[in-house]
Amino acid sequence: MKQQQLKSQSEDIDKKRLNRRQFLTQLGGYSAAAMMLSQSGIAAAKTAIFEPIASDKCVLPSVETRLFASSNVSGDAARNQRGLARLTCAGFDIKNPEIVNRQYLRFAGTDRQRASDLQNIATGGVNAPKLLLGVGGGYGAMRLLPLIDWATLGQVLKARGTILAGFSDVTAIQCALLAKGGMSSLAAPMLNTEFGKVSPDINSVRQFVEAVTNSNLTISVQSPELTAKNLPLILSKYPEQSVQGTIWGGNLSVVSALVGSEFLPNIDGGIVFLEEVGETPYRVERMLYDLYLAGVFKNQQAIVFGALSGFSKDSYDARYDMAVVIEQLYQLTGIPIYNGFGFGHVANKQSFPLGATCQISPMMSGQNGYQVAFSGYPTIEAERISIDGLLMPV
Repeated sequence: MKQQQLKSQSEDIDKKRLNRRQFLTQLGGYSAAAMMLSQSGIAAAKTAIFEPIASDKCVLPSVETRLFASSNVSGDAARNQRGLARLTCAGFDIKNPEIVNRQYLRFAGTDRQRASDLQNIATGGVNAPKLLLGVGGGYGAMRLLPLIDWATLGQVLKARGTILAGFSDVTAIQCALLAKGGMSSLAAPMLNTEFGKVSPDINSVRQFVEAVTNSNLTISVQSPELTAKNLPLILSKYPEQSVQGTIWGGNLSVVSALVGSEFLPNIDGGIVFLEEVGETPYRVERMLYDLYLAGVFKNQQAIVFGALSGFSKDSYDARYDMAVVIEQLYQLTGIPIYNGFGFGHVANKQSFPLGATCQISPMMSGQNGYQVAFSGYPTIEAERISIDGLLMPV
């Protein structure tokens, strides 16, 4: 009743914006106890209470949102709270904020707990939200794959038009959902990878909102350097031609680890997207050979490389770099390779849908680069989200 009265008051005043008093009243139902860490983290929890942001930049939280924590535990309680506060200020009504407090060994809960974040939606134990946002990455999502009914989960998420968002280790979740549930997802920053930073990256935040609200997202790429220096932007016999297919993939380490399993998508005529962080060129090449020898690149329209970041030079010969690796892959496969796509383990991320239809076209005459256009994926009404809320100081 209290929330209904508040919503009515807000609609009478602005229908979008909340003043300081209204926003604090709306969020008053969040108890401090619900946001405290587990018994092992009581000391840290004393400063980890969820404090809503009091700002005219905030909007009434109306986008039904659930979190899933499939991988590492986040040991930074303050970072989690900043992420929760900003997302709520931006209009996301988070139904299960307490899961950021779970821990089992290195993971954000036991396997069963972490799987339940998704399986409970498949069984109808909880309603499918509009946004299903990952808490963070690291390692652990692979352990959950046999514990989830992906076919049913895909059906439920499709019916609701849910956006499942994440990257890095969440690639395992996204691949399984597409392979067995036929459902798209969003390659995007997560709760504590971006929204919980002291100072979130402005471009990453704006591009996240663009991706979740624009049903005709188009991204332009004009430099290959995120993938490798001294590398052609497009490797193709016919660079002037366009290609189209379902785009899929994600983090290279995770995709290569899924080879031979039922959780790796098998998409005829697809477009493979790959990114990686902290691996030497020879290790990247070895994982690419895993995919090549397993036949993953057969019948694919193209390969798109995002950021290959944080790697060291080869100690045997510095000339053996990422450019050599990518050019070798092109010689092996003979399919077009597009470099420099703006996503991966980098500060400035361009969110985009996976499992959606993707068309890659050269830029207009006289312009260097290529454009990637997406279609056939769920979105959220733009007026329900405040970009300023996601960037507020906390």
